[in-house]
Amino acid sequence: MITLTTSQPARHSAPTVKAIGLAYLIWARPDLERAAAFLADFGLIEMHRTEQAIYFRGTAAAPFCYELRKADKPAFVGFALEVASRDDLLALAALPGSSVVQALNKPGGGECVQLRDPSGFLVEAVHGRQAQAALPHRSALALNTVDQMPRVNDTQRAPVGVPEVIKLGHVVLELADFQATCGWYTQHFGLIPSDVQVLPDGSPAVVFLRLDLGDTPADHHTLAFAQGFAAQYSHSAFELVDQDAVGMGQRILRERGYRHAWGMGRHVLGSQIFDYWQDPWNAKHEHYCDGDVFTANVPMGVHPVSAEAMSQWGQPMPASFTRPKFSLGNIALMLRNLRRSPDVSLKKLITLARLFT
Repeated sequence: MITLTTSQPARHSAPTVKAIGLAYLIWARPDLERAAAFLADFGLIEMHRTEQAIYFRGTAAAPFCYELRKADKPAFVGFALEVASRDDLLALAALPGSSVVQALNKPGGGECVQLRDPSGFLVEAVHGRQAQAALPHRSALALNTVDQMPRVNDTQRAPVGVPEVIKLGHVVLELADFQATCGWYTQHFGLIPSDVQVLPDGSPAVVFLRLDLGDTPADHHTLAFAQGFAAQYSHSAFELVDQDAVGMGQRILRERGYRHAWGMGRHVLGSQIFDYWQDPWNAKHEHYCDGDVFTANVPMGVHPVSAEAMSQWGQPMPASFTRPKFSLGNIALMLRNLRRSPDVSLKKLITLARLFT
């Protein structure tokens, strides 16, 4: 039997609030037009811009799901979690280091509280955003199988063109301080661990956290964390209508000269059909469809971590997908966190490197 030997991941018995959605990502980019061109080819829709920012949406009713900020250096800034009420904002504002409740001066309006998680990522808790009219998107294609054939005297022709992103699905972060950061999200936003992958000593290597929506099904994960030597962005994922849309996305992005990261394939945990691409600053963005959804009563699964456990079929995960860039800055971060973080050890980093190469 596989056992977990750390306190996290685990549900919290009385969280401060329970987040109800992943609202948007926040990015800093030195060239907004170059960044916007990738996002348009990826399938997001520009819906508002100022001199300092551009906002993008999917076809779902959220006013936007991706914020580009003008900056001298490229960086992943953070993300926003939707909460259910203004009282939730007030409860979060009472936490040490939080901002007061303030107006959200972005498309859709509403209010927000700004927080920093233990790894330093900005989290904007938001409430009261005004939904926009959902945009039309094509229906999922009907599939003929050996047992059911809904498509008779008809052909299968997916439209050729940029796929329609429906919504922002999840974001994955690498962490040095795994225990503190995971515990912060379960305690203060009520996230539930769906699955955890553990090292041979029982310590967590990857955790997939979902929203607690009670009896309403929630995506298998909204946030996921991977043990690493520093706090870094890993990837974000955007839902498409079906597997043909994922395949069409691969065709379009390849034809337009973007760098492919991994795919297509189907994940083991979460079950999504996936395909990963890199933006002009090598930040990984995932197209996916057909993910698992769980209600709140489903218990956490515990699994051994390995490269083979990352996909059921398709291209094996390339070593470059998880291999860090050993710049002088990253080496300095690793040495600092080896001394500082209780979750980072040389033995653990060597084990992770061996498992994924």
